[in-house]
Amino acid sequence: MSENLPVYIQIHDELQRNIERGVWKIGERLPSERALALRFNVSRMTLRQAVLTLVEEGIVERRIGAGTFIAREKVHEKLTGTTSFSELMHAQGKVPRSELISYFLTRPTAVESEVLQLEEGALIVRMERIRYGDDEPICYEIAAIPHELVANAAKHEVSKHFYQTLKDLGHAIGGNTQKISASVANEKTAELLKLKRGDAVLRLRQISYLKSGQPFEYVLSRYAGNRFEILLEK
Repeated sequence: MSENLPVYIQIHDELQRNIERGVWKIGERLPSERALALRFNVSRMTLRQAVLTLVEEGIVERRIGAGTFIAREKVHEKLTGTTSFSELMHAQGKVPRSELISYFLTRPTAVESEVLQLEEGALIVRMERIRYGDDEPICYEIAAIPHELVANAAKHEVSKHFYQTLKDLGHAIGGNTQKISASVANEKTAELLKLKRGDAVLRLRQISYLKSGQPFEYVLSRYAGNRFEILLEK
């Protein structure tokens, strides 16, 4: 595991790799927090942060009084519409802005490699941001971006104006696919979005593509449920 990453992210990535390899099957219960904390030689608080991140991503689910289980696939319906954050904020007369929390180069997880169609050994930029509308926190997002696409761009260009930076680098932006589900805010999300732990959030997973068909972004977002709604037309 990389020493440049926070410990809870290293644990998260290792647990996710084990799930992807089938160490634990769909519907199977994860070992207890105590057992996992001993395995990784960390505090239960650090271990819990890693597991809660998996919960937020929909990879595992917590059942009160029973434990944490590998999540089953959710039923979903195809809808058309746009959930571009900047477009939505502008449409409501709000001024969008972003606050960068973290930005680092790392190895992708197996899911990120598959989704972004990366070759073996490829790296990604992992970026965490809070998105605001008129200085009110609306969304917390984690984005994975193929490093080769932004290797010649500065950090502030990618974190502030990612889509425009891609265009400036000669890439044509295409469409995206999105999955939206309901969730609740964990401690970290609640703190970043100024919510109470357990408040409702909308969880969105988005894969964006260049016009060539190459995926250029995999984003996991949590929207404050009391400040955000999505209108989709069929």
